[in-house]
Amino acid sequence: MLRPIESFLKYLATERNASELTIKSYREDLAGLVEWLEATRGAIPTADSLSPHDLRAYQSALQQADYARTTISRKLAALRSFYKFAMREGIASTNPAKPLRNPRRQRKLPMVLTDEEVGRLLLTPPGDTVSGLRDRAILETMYSAGLRVSELVGLQDGDIDPDEQIVRVRGKGRKERISPLGSFALKAIDAYARKRKRHPQSDALGRKAPVFVNRFGRILTTRSIGRMLEKYIATAELDSRTSPHTLRHSFATHLLDRGADIRSVQELLGHKSLATTQIYTHVSAANLRQVYEKAHPRAH
Repeated sequence: MLRPIESFLKYLATERNASELTIKSYREDLAGLVEWLEATRGAIPTADSLSPHDLRAYQSALQQADYARTTISRKLAALRSFYKFAMREGIASTNPAKPLRNPRRQRKLPMVLTDEEVGRLLLTPPGDTVSGLRDRAILETMYSAGLRVSELVGLQDGDIDPDEQIVRVRGKGRKERISPLGSFALKAIDAYARKRKRHPQSDALGRKAPVFVNRFGRILTTRSIGRMLEKYIATAELDSRTSPHTLRHSFATHLLDRGADIRSVQELLGHKSLATTQIYTHVSAANLRQVYEKAHPRAH
Protein backbone atom coordinates (compact mmCIF):
# COMPACT_ATOMS: atom_id res chain seq x y z
CA MET A 1 0.00 0.00 0.00
CA LEU A 2 2.95 2.33 0.57
CA ARG A 3 4.00 2.45 -3.08
CA PRO A 4 0.50 3.38 -4.39
CA ILE A 5 0.32 6.15 -1.78
CA GLU A 6 3.64 7.59 -2.99
CA SER A 7 2.37 7.40 -6.59
CA PHE A 8 -0.77 9.24 -5.53
CA LEU A 9 1.22 12.00 -3.80
CA LYS A 10 3.43 12.36 -6.88
CA TYR A 11 0.27 12.64 -9.01
CA LEU A 12 -1.03 15.43 -6.78
CA ALA A 13 2.23 17.34 -7.14
CA THR A 14 2.82 16.92 -10.87
CA GLU A 15 -0.63 16.65 -12.43
CA ARG A 16 -2.88 18.43 -9.95
CA ASN A 17 -0.32 21.12 -9.09
CA ALA A 18 -1.22 20.74 -5.40
CA SER A 19 0.62 22.88 -2.86
CA GLU A 20 3.27 21.45 -0.54
CA LEU A 21 0.92 21.98 2.40
CA THR A 22 -1.86 19.98 0.70
CA ILE A 23 0.51 17.13 -0.15
CA LYS A 24 1.85 17.11 3.41
CA SER A 25 -1.72 16.88 4.74
CA TYR A 26 -2.60 13.95 2.43
CA ARG A 27 0.63 12.18 3.35
CA GLU A 28 -0.10 12.46 7.09
CA ASP A 29 -3.73 11.39 6.72
CA LEU A 30 -2.89 8.30 4.66
CA ALA A 31 0.04 7.45 6.93
CA GLY A 32 -2.43 7.40 9.83
CA LEU A 33 -4.45 4.67 8.10
CA VAL A 34 -1.31 2.65 7.33
CA GLU A 35 -0.13 2.85 10.95
CA TRP A 36 -3.55 1.74 12.22
CA LEU A 37 -3.68 -1.18 9.78
CA GLU A 38 -0.20 -2.32 10.74
CA ALA A 39 -1.06 -2.08 14.44
CA THR A 40 -4.35 -4.00 14.13
CA ARG A 41 -3.32 -6.54 11.48
CA GLY A 42 0.37 -6.91 12.16
CA ALA A 43 1.20 -6.14 8.53
CA ILE A 44 0.46 -3.54 5.86
CA PRO A 45 -2.17 -4.90 3.42
CA THR A 46 -2.51 -4.04 -0.25
CA ALA A 47 -4.80 -1.20 -1.28
CA ASP A 48 -7.04 -3.63 -3.18
CA SER A 49 -7.60 -5.89 -0.17
CA LEU A 50 -9.45 -3.33 1.99
CA SER A 51 -13.23 -3.35 2.29
CA PRO A 52 -15.75 -0.71 3.40
CA HIS A 53 -15.96 -2.65 6.68
CA ASP A 54 -12.22 -2.14 7.25
CA LEU A 55 -12.43 1.59 6.66
CA ARG A 56 -15.54 1.93 8.85
CA ALA A 57 -13.56 0.25 11.63
CA TYR A 58 -10.79 2.79 11.08
CA GLN A 59 -13.33 5.62 11.21
CA SER A 60 -14.74 4.20 14.43
CA ALA A 61 -11.21 4.07 15.90
CA LEU A 62 -10.72 7.74 15.07
CA GLN A 63 -13.99 8.62 16.79
CA GLN A 64 -13.08 6.60 19.87
CA ALA A 65 -9.74 8.43 19.97
CA ASP A 66 -11.71 11.69 20.21
CA TYR A 67 -10.54 13.16 16.93
CA ALA A 68 -12.50 16.27 15.96
CA ARG A 69 -15.30 15.77 13.43
CA THR A 70 -13.56 18.07 10.98
CA THR A 71 -10.33 16.07 11.28
CA ILE A 72 -12.14 12.78 10.64
CA SER A 73 -13.94 14.27 7.64
CA ARG A 74 -10.63 15.45 6.22
CA LYS A 75 -9.06 12.01 6.67
CA LEU A 76 -12.03 10.35 4.94
CA ALA A 77 -11.77 12.83 2.07
CA ALA A 78 -8.10 11.85 1.67
CA LEU A 79 -9.13 8.18 1.50
CA ARG A 80 -11.78 8.88 -1.15
CA SER A 81 -9.31 10.82 -3.29
CA PHE A 82 -6.67 8.12 -2.95
CA TYR A 83 -9.05 5.34 -3.97
CA LYS A 84 -10.36 7.29 -6.96
CA PHE A 85 -6.77 7.50 -8.12
CA ALA A 86 -6.14 3.83 -7.28
CA MET A 87 -9.13 2.69 -9.34
CA ARG A 88 -8.16 4.86 -12.30
CA GLU A 89 -4.63 3.44 -12.23
CA GLY A 90 -5.83 -0.15 -11.83
CA ILE A 91 -4.33 -0.43 -8.35
CA ALA A 92 -7.74 -1.17 -6.79
CA SER A 93 -10.78 -2.80 -8.40
CA THR A 94 -13.32 -1.15 -6.06
CA ASN A 95 -13.52 1.98 -3.94
CA PRO A 96 -14.06 0.93 -0.30
CA ALA A 97 -14.07 4.60 0.78
CA LYS A 98 -17.10 5.50 -1.33
CA PRO A 99 -19.78 4.31 1.15
CA LEU A 100 -18.19 6.19 4.08
CA ARG A 101 -20.18 9.08 5.51
CA ASN A 102 -18.66 12.04 7.27
CA PRO A 103 -19.64 12.54 10.91
CA ARG A 104 -22.20 15.26 11.43
CA ARG A 105 -20.45 18.56 11.91
CA GLN A 106 -20.98 20.35 15.18
CA ARG A 107 -20.82 23.91 13.95
CA LYS A 108 -19.54 26.44 16.42
CA LEU A 109 -20.28 30.09 15.90
CA PRO A 110 -17.05 31.88 15.02
CA MET A 111 -15.72 34.49 17.38
CA VAL A 112 -16.36 38.05 16.14
CA LEU A 113 -15.07 41.41 17.32
CA THR A 114 -17.36 44.41 17.66
CA ASP A 115 -16.80 47.53 15.57
CA GLU A 116 -15.24 49.24 18.58
CA GLU A 117 -12.91 46.30 19.27
CA VAL A 118 -11.76 46.16 15.65
CA GLY A 119 -11.08 49.90 15.69
CA ARG A 120 -9.10 49.57 18.92
CA LEU A 121 -7.01 46.73 17.50
CA LEU A 122 -6.26 48.54 14.22
CA LEU A 123 -4.99 51.60 16.08
CA THR A 124 -2.71 49.63 18.40
CA PRO A 125 0.44 49.38 16.17
CA PRO A 126 2.62 52.49 16.56
CA GLY A 127 2.72 54.86 13.62
CA ASP A 128 6.30 56.09 14.14
CA THR A 129 8.23 52.89 13.31
CA VAL A 130 8.55 50.85 10.12
CA SER A 131 7.38 47.68 11.88
CA GLY A 132 4.43 49.55 13.36
CA LEU A 133 3.43 50.94 9.96
CA ARG A 134 3.72 47.44 8.52
CA ASP A 135 1.65 45.86 11.26
CA ARG A 136 -1.07 48.48 10.94
CA ALA A 137 -1.15 47.93 7.16
CA ILE A 138 -1.42 44.17 7.72
CA LEU A 139 -4.33 44.46 10.13
CA GLU A 140 -6.13 47.04 7.99
CA THR A 141 -5.73 44.88 4.86
CA MET A 142 -6.90 41.68 6.55
CA TYR A 143 -10.02 43.36 7.87
CA SER A 144 -10.69 45.43 4.75
CA ALA A 145 -10.59 42.46 2.36
CA GLY A 146 -11.43 39.56 4.71
CA LEU A 147 -8.16 37.80 3.96
CA ARG A 148 -6.80 34.56 5.33
CA VAL A 149 -3.27 34.93 6.73
CA SER A 150 -1.88 32.72 3.94
CA GLU A 151 -3.51 35.01 1.37
CA LEU A 152 -2.02 38.10 3.00
CA VAL A 153 1.56 36.82 3.10
CA GLY A 154 1.26 35.89 -0.58
CA LEU A 155 0.31 39.41 -1.70
CA GLN A 156 2.63 40.93 -4.29
CA ASP A 157 3.04 44.55 -5.38
CA GLY A 158 1.28 43.81 -8.65
CA ASP A 159 -1.77 42.47 -6.84
CA ILE A 160 -2.74 45.87 -5.44
CA ASP A 161 -4.38 48.46 -7.67
CA PRO A 162 -4.77 51.68 -5.66
CA ASP A 163 -6.53 53.49 -8.52
CA GLU A 164 -9.28 50.88 -8.76
CA GLN A 165 -9.08 50.23 -4.99
CA ILE A 166 -8.92 46.47 -5.44
CA VAL A 167 -6.58 43.62 -4.61
CA ARG A 168 -6.04 40.31 -6.41
CA VAL A 169 -6.10 37.47 -3.91
CA ARG A 170 -4.79 33.93 -4.39
CA GLY A 171 -6.97 31.74 -2.20
CA LYS A 172 -7.29 28.04 -1.47
CA GLY A 173 -6.59 25.75 -4.39
CA ARG A 174 -4.74 28.70 -6.01
CA LYS A 175 -8.08 30.12 -7.02
CA GLU A 176 -7.90 33.86 -7.63
CA ARG A 177 -10.50 36.46 -6.71
CA ILE A 178 -10.74 40.23 -6.73
CA SER A 179 -11.61 42.02 -3.51
CA PRO A 180 -12.19 45.73 -2.81
CA LEU A 181 -9.75 47.56 -0.54
CA GLY A 182 -10.98 50.38 1.67
CA SER A 183 -9.31 53.78 1.87
CA PHE A 184 -7.91 53.09 5.36
CA ALA A 185 -6.13 49.95 4.12
CA LEU A 186 -4.78 51.67 0.99
CA LYS A 187 -3.44 54.60 3.02
CA ALA A 188 -1.83 52.22 5.52
CA ILE A 189 -0.19 50.18 2.73
CA ASP A 190 1.11 53.34 1.06
CA ALA A 191 2.52 54.70 4.33
CA TYR A 192 4.33 51.40 4.96
CA ALA A 193 5.58 51.05 1.35
CA ARG A 194 7.26 54.45 1.57
CA LYS A 195 9.35 53.32 4.57
CA ARG A 196 9.86 49.60 4.04
CA LYS A 197 13.23 48.15 3.08
CA ARG A 198 13.15 44.89 1.18
CA HIS A 199 15.99 42.49 0.53
CA PRO A 200 17.61 43.13 -2.88
CA GLN A 201 16.46 39.71 -4.07
CA SER A 202 12.87 40.62 -3.21
CA ASP A 203 13.09 44.05 -4.82
CA ALA A 204 14.47 42.47 -7.99
CA LEU A 205 11.17 40.63 -8.45
CA GLY A 206 9.47 43.86 -9.50
CA ARG A 207 5.68 43.61 -9.41
CA LYS A 208 6.02 40.08 -7.99
CA ALA A 209 7.86 41.37 -4.92
CA PRO A 210 6.12 40.66 -1.59
CA VAL A 211 4.13 43.54 -0.13
CA PHE A 212 4.85 42.67 3.50
CA VAL A 213 8.35 41.71 4.64
CA ASN A 214 10.15 40.96 7.90
CA ARG A 215 13.01 42.97 9.41
CA PHE A 216 15.44 41.20 7.05
CA GLY A 217 13.44 42.37 4.04
CA ARG A 218 12.12 38.91 3.21
CA ILE A 219 8.57 37.58 2.93
CA LEU A 220 6.72 37.08 6.21
CA THR A 221 5.50 33.74 7.53
CA THR A 222 1.99 33.00 8.78
CA ARG A 223 3.45 32.21 12.20
CA SER A 224 5.16 35.59 12.48
CA ILE A 225 1.83 37.31 11.79
CA GLY A 226 0.21 35.17 14.47
CA ARG A 227 2.84 36.25 17.00
CA MET A 228 2.44 39.87 15.98
CA LEU A 229 -1.30 39.73 16.46
CA GLU A 230 -0.97 38.09 19.89
CA LYS A 231 1.07 41.10 21.03
CA TYR A 232 -1.50 43.64 19.84
CA ILE A 233 -4.43 41.63 21.21
CA ALA A 234 -2.87 41.84 24.66
CA THR A 235 -2.16 45.56 24.26
CA ALA A 236 -5.72 46.27 23.10
CA GLU A 237 -7.04 44.13 25.99
CA LEU A 238 -9.12 41.92 23.70
CA ASP A 239 -10.31 38.37 24.34
CA SER A 240 -7.28 36.06 24.31
CA ARG A 241 -9.15 33.73 21.95
CA THR A 242 -8.86 36.35 19.20
CA SER A 243 -6.88 34.95 16.26
CA PRO A 244 -5.85 36.21 12.81
CA HIS A 245 -8.96 34.48 11.42
CA THR A 246 -11.14 36.49 13.82
CA LEU A 247 -10.64 39.53 11.59
CA ARG A 248 -11.97 37.53 8.64
CA HIS A 249 -14.97 36.41 10.71
CA SER A 250 -15.58 40.01 11.78
CA PHE A 251 -15.32 41.25 8.18
CA ALA A 252 -18.06 38.86 7.01
CA THR A 253 -20.35 39.40 9.98
CA HIS A 254 -20.11 43.19 9.83
CA LEU A 255 -20.99 43.15 6.12
CA LEU A 256 -24.08 41.01 6.74
CA ASP A 257 -25.07 43.16 9.73
CA ARG A 258 -25.13 46.15 7.40
CA GLY A 259 -27.28 44.55 4.74
CA ALA A 260 -24.82 42.84 2.38
CA ASP A 261 -26.33 39.82 0.65
CA ILE A 262 -24.87 36.46 1.48
CA ARG A 263 -23.81 35.58 -2.08
CA SER A 264 -21.73 38.76 -2.32
CA VAL A 265 -20.06 37.88 0.99
CA GLN A 266 -19.44 34.37 -0.34
CA GLU A 267 -17.60 35.84 -3.33
CA LEU A 268 -15.60 38.23 -1.18
CA LEU A 269 -14.50 35.41 1.13
CA GLY A 270 -13.69 33.07 -1.75
CA HIS A 271 -15.91 30.31 -0.37
CA LYS A 272 -16.64 27.52 -2.82
CA SER A 273 -19.89 26.61 -1.08
CA LEU A 274 -22.60 28.97 0.12
CA ALA A 275 -23.12 26.64 3.09
CA THR A 276 -19.70 27.66 4.42
CA THR A 277 -20.72 31.32 4.37
CA GLN A 278 -24.10 30.69 6.01
CA ILE A 279 -22.46 30.30 9.43
CA TYR A 280 -22.14 34.09 9.48
CA THR A 281 -25.89 34.54 9.11
CA HIS A 282 -26.22 32.71 12.43
CA VAL A 283 -23.72 35.10 14.00
CA SER A 284 -25.66 38.08 12.62
CA ALA A 285 -28.92 36.62 13.95
CA ALA A 286 -27.32 36.17 17.37
CA ASN A 287 -26.15 39.79 17.33
CA LEU A 288 -29.62 40.99 16.36
CA ARG A 289 -31.13 38.97 19.18
CA GLN A 290 -28.80 40.62 21.68
CA VAL A 291 -29.73 44.07 20.39
CA TYR A 292 -33.43 43.18 20.53
CA GLU A 293 -33.26 41.85 24.08
CA LYS A 294 -31.33 44.90 25.21
CA ALA A 295 -33.57 47.49 23.52
CA HIS A 296 -37.13 46.12 23.35
CA PRO A 297 -39.23 46.91 26.42
CA ARG A 298 -41.13 43.62 26.24
CA ALA A 299 -38.30 41.31 25.18
CA HIS A 300 -38.22 39.60 28.60
